[in-house]
Amino acid sequence: MSRIVVLFSFLCAVVCTAPVLAQTAQRDEVADAAQKLQNKVIDWRRDIHQHPELGNRETRTAALVAEHLRALGLEPKTGIATTGVIAVLKGGKPGPKLALRADMDALPVTERVDLPFASKVTTTFRGETVGVMHACGHDAHVAILMGVVEALVAMQDSLPGEVLFIFQPAEEGAPEGEVGGAEEMLEQGIFQEFRPDAVFGLHVSSNLPVGHVAVRAGPMMAASDEFEITVKGRQAHGSRPWNGVDPIVAAADIVSTAQTIVSRRTNITRLPAVVTFGAIKGGIRHNIIPDQVELIGTIRTFDDGMREAILADLRNVATHAAAAHGASVDMEVPLSHNYPVTANDPALFARMKPSLERTVGSDRLHDPGLITGAEDFSFFAREVPGLFYFVGVTPPDKDPDTVASNHSPEFYIDEAALDVGFRTMLQLALDYLHGSRH
Repeated sequence: MSRIVVLFSFLCAVVCTAPVLAQTAQRDEVADAAQKLQNKVIDWRRDIHQHPELGNRETRTAALVAEHLRALGLEPKTGIATTGVIAVLKGGKPGPKLALRADMDALPVTERVDLPFASKVTTTFRGETVGVMHACGHDAHVAILMGVVEALVAMQDSLPGEVLFIFQPAEEGAPEGEVGGAEEMLEQGIFQEFRPDAVFGLHVSSNLPVGHVAVRAGPMMAASDEFEITVKGRQAHGSRPWNGVDPIVAAADIVSTAQTIVSRRTNITRLPAVVTFGAIKGGIRHNIIPDQVELIGTIRTFDDGMREAILADLRNVATHAAAAHGASVDMEVPLSHNYPVTANDPALFARMKPSLERTVGSDRLHDPGLITGAEDFSFFAREVPGLFYFVGVTPPDKDPDTVASNHSPEFYIDEAALDVGFRTMLQLALDYLHGSRH
């Protein structure tokens, strides 16, 4: 998930003690495929986990995916949005068009999980040497979709419709100065060449025990807007601040006053909102008042009108708080790196919810509530009806409220979750393509 870890919780008494996967009324072909491909999916995930790559740099992962697709007789297109891979499977019977998506990128995080396949990879990120880790579980997403592709290809002759497989780069955001991710794939025309009737995606989450799934109709994950504010003052000696204009004091006032945007000027009884400053940079020496201070942060909203009001309030606060100190501001509010609300199409949700219930059991299917994390699957779901859901990865003997979360160096996936992800995605795809309605 992009930049901010997904945060939601459930009462442990409800969800922590259930078995891994209910043996409910799954399709026979789902159960058969899961048994045949389970070890392959695990092996793919471990290989990708051991060789993580940052956004727009997923060359090895993309090559692995493309090779697998070719071996299955498909004709993948590579280099989409820098490193993305797509392929189309045409079933033997007429039917709907469906898209299935998995994201491929890792994070600049140094792994601290004791695994035989733990990442030892390092790279340079924003001028610093950093570790690279699949700390958000995208390795699992890729492996699951690779397995689903193989299963669907094996059913090709009896399969109605067509399926577009999307292996997407840079969900966590493209490097500075670059474009990428779902938005760029769409701009390069993947839905113009193949216009799906629906798109499905999943995300693993530490906030659920393995065997459990979370999904809801309508808005589920927040819109994400980045901002950057440069507070401009006038440099002076630290012993004589009256000779300059102190941008540090002005920046501190902006940060403090901006907290009232949500707490005092946003009706959070309607929907939640978040304004967060993530970094402050200014000055170089204890006795020098600098010329400027840089502030960067993020805004999370679930409603377009609230979003516009909060953006306007932040511009207003920054301008006038700075002016009160004799400083000025240059602002990019918001920056171009923005994600819309991730919303599940209500009709599609109603149609496909029974498929998830039959796979994991109704007692293991949960409404996660509104999640302030963001996902660029939202761009796909804005174009066509979308369904996005979460698959639990926390071992049954652990408390999801206390384990390391997504984006943590201790993030851990119970590999039984790979089977859950595979079965749910394949069941959804087959039910949709065969026109199952409940």
